[in-house]
This record gives sequence, C-alpha cells and structure tokens, in this order.
Amino acid sequence: MFFLRSNYSHPAFREAAREMAPLATSVAAWGLMTGVAMVKSGMSAFEALAMTLLVYAGSSQLASIPLIVAGAPAWVILATGFCVNLRFVVFSLHLRPYLMHMPRWRRMVNGYLTADMSYAMFTHRFPEPPQTDEEGREQEAFLSGNYFTTWTSWMLSSIAGIFLGNLIPAAWGLGFAGVLCLVGILCSLANTPLRRLSVLIAGAAAVAAYALPLKLNIVFAIAVAVLVSFWLEKRLPPAARTAS
Repeated sequence: MFFLRSNYSHPAFREAAREMAPLATSVAAWGLMTGVAMVKSGMSAFEALAMTLLVYAGSSQLASIPLIVAGAPAWVILATGFCVNLRFVVFSLHLRPYLMHMPRWRRMVNGYLTADMSYAMFTHRFPEPPQTDEEGREQEAFLSGNYFTTWTSWMLSSIAGIFLGNLIPAAWGLGFAGVLCLVGILCSLANTPLRRLSVLIAGAAAVAAYALPLKLNIVFAIAVAVLVSFWLEKRLPPAARTAS
C-alpha cells in the first residue's frame, strides 16, 4: 500500500478514516466470509492468501471460486472476474479527472485500492474534481483515508477467515451480511432518476436471464443496463441525470 506522508498527515485522511469506520464491520464480514469460502472450496492457505492480497475483489473472488473448483478453463475464470468487476470501469472513468495529475504508478495503485464503499463515500464528499492544488491534496488525503480503513478491514478479516475457515459454521450467515453491505452501497449510488432506472433494468434483466449457465445472467444484466442507460442518457432531460 502507499500512503504518502502528505496524505496521512492531512486532516482529511483522519476525517475519511473516521467516516468509514462504521462501515468497517460490513467490510470485515464480507472479507471473513470470502476467506472462509476460499478455504472450504479446497484452496490451500497459500492460494487463498495470494488471491486475497493480489485480487482484492470479493465479488470477483466469490464468482471465480466455483469455477476454479470445477476445473473451468482459465479464460472462463478470467472472463467471469472481468464481467463481475465491470462496474470498476465506470468508477475509473468517473475518477479519471480527480487522479490524472498523478504519476502512472500512483494511478495504478489507486485502481487496486478502489472499492465500492471508498468510491461511494469519496464521490459523495467531493462531487467535482479539484480546482486548486489545495483541493487536490485534500481529496487525495480523503481518498487515502478511505482506502486505509477498507483495505485494512478487508485484509485482516479475510486472512482471519482463511485460517479459521474450518471452524466457522455456515449457519452464521456471513454471506448475508456481505449482501447487506452491497445493498447499502447500491442505495447510496442510485442518487439520480437515470441511475435508479438502470438498477431496475439490471435487476429485471438478471431475473429474466436467470436460467443461463455459469451465472451469465449477471453479464447479460450488466450489458442490458449499460446499453439502455447510454441510450436514455442522450434522450432524457438534464434533471434526470443530476444527483438528487
């Protein structure tokens, strides 16, 4: 991880870490459940640790685990992870004006550290890119504070799940806690009429295509929602695209 001294010494870093702290429990539950799932699927502790540290994407990890266990071809596993994480393409496009002044290596580190919650809280706090150097330093420090809490919570809980996996019963329902976490993120991001409509379209498409194999209904739902939303964006009035 990287946290430049100018970031963690800035008041915005501590502000973001405090704001993210109440959500750390949900992140920890999601990470713990993912760690347990990896171990119970038959992965070795080393493989599970490598996936946790390198991938850092719960939804993608959970989608890939059954394919790995089933011996699916590598391209299917990679394609599944790519499709499940397509939302990060949207996140990165939105964050581009905020981060383009950074060197490439720092932009890549930001891409690795960006999570749903950190993105949601950052864009809610800073709806516009920085206009001055001071605003840029504040935004970068705030984003780093978000990263610190989410990354630490995820890694510690996921590693705990890997080593305690065989001791944690499935009846605890950790997966449901993770679902609630993602629902909360969804509600915070669906803040315009167009975004709320895209949620409904994606949900309806996923249900309609539920019979597709290998969870391809998720890919289908993403494609339908993106295409319809792009089409509607050019035809709806500006008020429908403004946060409410």
